Amino acid sequence: MVGRLANILTKQSFFLFGARGTGKTSLVKERFSDGTYYIDLLNLELEAKYQLNPESLFSELSALPPSIHTVVIDEIQKVPKLLDVVHRKIESTNLRFVLTGSSARKLRVGAANLLAGRAVVFNLYPLLAAELGAAFNLYDALLYGTLPKVTNLDDAMEKRRFLLAYANTYLKEEVWGEQLVRKIEPFRRFLQIAAQTHGQQLNYSKISREVGVDDSTVQTYYSILEDTLVGFFLPAYAGSERKKLRKAPKFYLFDNGVKRALEGVVDFDLVPGTFEYGILFEQFVIAEIMRRAAYKEISLSYSFLATEGGVEVDLVIERGRKVVALIEIKSGKKVSVDQLKHLISLGQDFHGARLFCLYDGSVPSVIDGVQVLPWQMGIAELFELFKSA
Repeated sequence: MVGRLANILTKQSFFLFGARGTGKTSLVKERFSDGTYYIDLLNLELEAKYQLNPESLFSELSALPPSIHTVVIDEIQKVPKLLDVVHRKIESTNLRFVLTGSSARKLRVGAANLLAGRAVVFNLYPLLAAELGAAFNLYDALLYGTLPKVTNLDDAMEKRRFLLAYANTYLKEEVWGEQLVRKIEPFRRFLQIAAQTHGQQLNYSKISREVGVDDSTVQTYYSILEDTLVGFFLPAYAGSERKKLRKAPKFYLFDNGVKRALEGVVDFDLVPGTFEYGILFEQFVIAEIMRRAAYKEISLSYSFLATEGGVEVDLVIERGRKVVALIEIKSGKKVSVDQLKHLISLGQDFHGARLFCLYDGSVPSVIDGVQVLPWQMGIAELFELFKSA
C-alpha cells in the first residue's frame, strides 16, 4: 500500500474531502481500525434508511458500546441532514466523527454549515510523486494521471478504460445523481471545453457561446468542479506594481489523466515538446507544490502573473502578504536565458522574492539570479524556503 502524506490523525472530529477515487475510504480504514464504527452511505439501503429517518442515527449511536470511540460516515453528502445528528453527538459525547465526502457543496446547502467549525477539514488528492516513490514515472503521470486505481494498473488499455469510465461516473453519479445541474448535456459539453482550456485564462463569454448557456451558468459549472475537487482556480496576481494586469483566472483540472479522458484524447500518446505536454507538466508541478503544502499545513497563496504586454510568470507564491517565490515551469531538458527573460524582468519588482525555474532536466544551475533546478529538487528547495519565510 502507498504511504499517504496526509496527516489526518487527530483527536478532533473532521471532514475528509476528495474527488472520487482519491483513496479516502482506504486511507480512513488504514488509519482507523480498532474502536471504529463504519457507516457507508454508498450502500443504497443505508442511504434510503437515513434519508427517510435521519434521527435513527441518533438512537443507533446511543446504543454503541463504550469500546467505540470513532464513527466513520463515508460519503456524508449523500444525506446532509445526518450532520444535525452528528452535531448534537459531538456536543454531548466524546465520540470522534470522521466524515468523508467528495463535495462540500450539498452540505453547505443542506446542513449546519459544516458543523459550525466543530470539525476540521482535510482534503485528499491524487497521489504525489513522493508518495509513489520508486514507482513514480513522470511520463505516466502526465499521460494517465495519478489516481490510486490508475497507478495500480499495469496495462495501458486498462488505464484508458478506467479513465473513460471515471469521467462517465463523475457525470452520472457526482453531478447528475447529486442533482448539481438541471441539464446534463450542456454540462457534458462544458466538461470537454474545460479540459481543452485546462491551464489557460478563462474567457467565460467564449465558453458560454460554445456550450450554449449564459456566462453565469458557465461560472456555476466551474464552481461545481471546484467544489467537487475536480479542479482548481489559479487567480491572476492582484498586488503587482504593474498597472495593466489581466484579471481572468486560469483553471486546472485536478488530474491529467481525467483531463485527457474528458477531452477525448486519452487514447493518444503524449509527445514531449508539444504544447499539450507543456501544459500537463505545468499543472503537475503546480499541483505537487499546492498539495504538499496542504498536507504539511503550510498556509500559502498562489497566483500567476501576466501583463497586457504579454509578460508572464507561471506561479507566484505568497506567505502571509509577502511574495516569497516567482516560478517559471519548463518541460524541456534544457533552459536558456531567453526563456527566463520575463521572469528576470518581473522579478525586479518583487524585492526579496526568490526566482526559480523548475524544469524536466537533471542539472541545477543559476542564470542571471534565477535558480534553475530539476523539478523535484526545486520543490524540495521551495519547502526549505517556506520554513524560513
